[in-house]
Amino acid sequence: MNKRILASFLSCIIILGAGAVGAVWVYVTVAKEGQQGPLLAAVDSVQTSQESKGGEAKANDVKSTSAQPDNDRGNDAKDQSSEKDLTVKEIIKQSQKKVFTVKTMDGLGSGFLFNRYGDLLTNAHVVEGHSDVTVTGLDKQEYAGTVIGIGASMDVAVIRVPGLAGKDPLPLETRNKAEVGDPVLALGSPHGLENTVTTGIISGLDREFELDPYVYSNLYQTSAPIAPGNSGGPLINSDTGKVVGINSAIMTQGTIGFSIPISQVAAMMEEWTGHQIDGTSNSTKTASAPNTASSAPASISKEEAEGLVIQYYLSLSVEDYVTAYSLLGSQWQKGTTYKQFREGYLNTQQVTVDYISALTGTGGKTEVSGLITAEERKNGVVSYRQYEVSYKIGYENGVLKMLKGSGKPLE
Repeated sequence: MNKRILASFLSCIIILGAGAVGAVWVYVTVAKEGQQGPLLAAVDSVQTSQESKGGEAKANDVKSTSAQPDNDRGNDAKDQSSEKDLTVKEIIKQSQKKVFTVKTMDGLGSGFLFNRYGDLLTNAHVVEGHSDVTVTGLDKQEYAGTVIGIGASMDVAVIRVPGLAGKDPLPLETRNKAEVGDPVLALGSPHGLENTVTTGIISGLDREFELDPYVYSNLYQTSAPIAPGNSGGPLINSDTGKVVGINSAIMTQGTIGFSIPISQVAAMMEEWTGHQIDGTSNSTKTASAPNTASSAPASISKEEAEGLVIQYYLSLSVEDYVTAYSLLGSQWQKGTTYKQFREGYLNTQQVTVDYISALTGTGGKTEVSGLITAEERKNGVVSYRQYEVSYKIGYENGVLKMLKGSGKPLE
């Protein structure tokens, strides 16, 4: 009996001892593996799924859990990429509606709407020698346009198209200068292929050269392919949708193009159109369209009429023929090209207004008469001659213009 009790006691000790040893081994093993963290556990589970069918369900669960963040990141990137592509497409779609093919008797180019007064910006060499042009839009509809301003040495011009008045223009970047690497879109009609869009980046800054009679300075260089017919079209930042430049010139070899920065010509555009450009919005500060009864005041003050004529002669005195020409009405410009106008004053050095008087006009028109003295140079000889001048002043598309004029020299 005692022997049985002793045997039972020893058996219990052995069992308890084995259990204790097993418990210690399990604890040590679990603790050791636990220190390696969930990342290795996930990797081990993936490896196990490839090696053991028995662990397939568990491995798939772990694999799904650990791989989910990567899939989410991939989907986010894809969504962001699609959203960006859509934005660029939308910019192109909206911009094409505001880009036009400019046609003259000598050829064609491009231009784009930049204010709500129906004014298109283009290159001077596109419309040089012409006062009337035809522009065609995305809808193939043709509009008649008149050149209201053109650069003498700067290759820019403005075309007024009454049929486009009131339409939303392209937004302009007049404040910030483009940087190398900025993504851009070049829109226009290369080789007559209307509504063409090419892509690239700003690949250089401050390029300068001359193509007689135009002087180009501080140009943007772009990798967006530009071809003949692109001239006058907009260069648009594809991130902001704003016009940063006017496509103007190309290299004879390669796909390098050059664009005149919008900020460089903004002041001239305001001068020619008579409307201020708001670089932070899609329109000029005056939101109403021209060609309405309210766009011309019922009367013109003497100060306004006389001031316009004085500005005209001051511009001629400093050889600013572009500004002087922009003060003429469309019918006057129609009968006299800018080139003819400029050549007529090349021998005039200085103009002094000796006397000027204006009637108080009604119905948007008035008469101005005066006496001027012109310093003229011919064959190296300087002479002074007085002229009696007379002008009809009136509003045209809401802008005060010199509609008619005549001058008679005094003997």
